[in-house]
Amino acid sequence: MANYLKLFDIPNNFKFHRGGQLEQGLLAYETWGKLNDDKSNGLLVLTGLSTDSHAARHSPQDTAGWWEYMIGPGLAIDTNRWFVVCASSLGSCKGSTGPCSPHPKTGKPYRFDFPDLTLEDIANSSVLLCKHLGIDQLHAVIGPSMGGMSALALLLNHPDYARHLVHLASGMASPPFSTAIRSLQREAILKDENFNHGHYSAASWPEEGMKFARKIGMLSYRSAAEWSERFPRSLKQVPEHPFGIEFPVESYLEHHANQFIHKFDPISYLYLSRAMDWFDGYRYAKSKDINPLQGITLDSALVVGTKTDLLFPVELQQKLHQLLLGIACNSQLTVTNSIQGHDAFLVDQVVFSQLVGDFLNQTV
Repeated sequence: MANYLKLFDIPNNFKFHRGGQLEQGLLAYETWGKLNDDKSNGLLVLTGLSTDSHAARHSPQDTAGWWEYMIGPGLAIDTNRWFVVCASSLGSCKGSTGPCSPHPKTGKPYRFDFPDLTLEDIANSSVLLCKHLGIDQLHAVIGPSMGGMSALALLLNHPDYARHLVHLASGMASPPFSTAIRSLQREAILKDENFNHGHYSAASWPEEGMKFARKIGMLSYRSAAEWSERFPRSLKQVPEHPFGIEFPVESYLEHHANQFIHKFDPISYLYLSRAMDWFDGYRYAKSKDINPLQGITLDSALVVGTKTDLLFPVELQQKLHQLLLGIACNSQLTVTNSIQGHDAFLVDQVVFSQLVGDFLNQTV
C-alpha cells in the first residue's frame, strides 16, 4: 500500500468551520483509475469514522482495502471507467493531520489543541484535494455512514461541485440514539485512568476505555437478528474467573475489541465521533419552511438504507430522499432487507454492489 499512498499539502491558513485554522496540514489519499481528458470521471469516496484511504487494493500483491468488493476493474465502482479518490479524513490518525499529529510549532502532538473538527472541515479539505488533482467538478460523491454525512456537508458548502450522490446508511443528522451510543463511547475513553487528560503514551495506553468504546459501538453496528443466527446460547467455555467470558458472543466482542484498541488513536476517535454528532444538515435551512438542500444542483442520487440499521434507521433515508426530490433531483430510494444492520454496506456484497453499480451505470 505504501507505494500508492500519497500526501496532499493542505493550503496554509485552512479555516475550520467552528473557528481556528491549520498550518502545514496533510491529507493522506489514494487514487484508482485515470482522470479522463475532459476531467469528468472523478469520484470521491468519503470514509466512515474508523476507516482510511485504503478502500481497495491496487495490485494483486497489495493488501485488501475496507471496500474491496466495491472498487476495482469491472466492479461496481469500475476503475476502468472512473478516477476514484479516497482520503483518510482530516482529524483521523491514518496519515492525515489530526489531534495525534505533531504541531508544527512545538513538534508535540496537538491533543486537545487541535481545532474543533466538523464534517464540514472534512468535506472542505476533500474538495481542495480533488481540485488539486484536476477535478473541476465531481461526477459523483459517495459516502457510507459518516461519509454520507460528510458528502452532504460537501454539497451544502459546495452546491455545484458534484453531479451525482451515492448516500449509504446515513442521514442529514444523527438521531438521539446514535448520539447516545457515541456519547457512551467517548465517556468510556475519557474515564480510563490511562487517558490522563490526553497525555497517554504507547506504554500507558487507555486500553480499557478503547475496548469498551469498541464493544459499545459493535452492539450498534450489527443487528440482533444477525447475532441470533451467528451465536448459540450455549456456553462457550468455563470462565477463568467469576463473571468472565463464557458465551460465544462475549468472546466475539472481546476478540474484535482487542484487535481495534491499538489501531486507532483515542483523541482522534473523540474528535471524529463528536463531529458526527455536531453535524446537522437541517440547520442549513434559512427557515423551517425552506428545504435545507435548496441551492444544491444535483442531477441524481442513490439513497440506500437497511431495515435492520440501528444507528441510521430508514426514516433518515426516507426524509433525505424527499428533500432531494424537493430540489428536482432524480433521487432513488432503496431499503434493503440486509440482516447485517449498519454494517450491511460493508458485508452484504451482492446487494450493495448491484445497487451502486447499476446507479453509476445510469449516470454515464
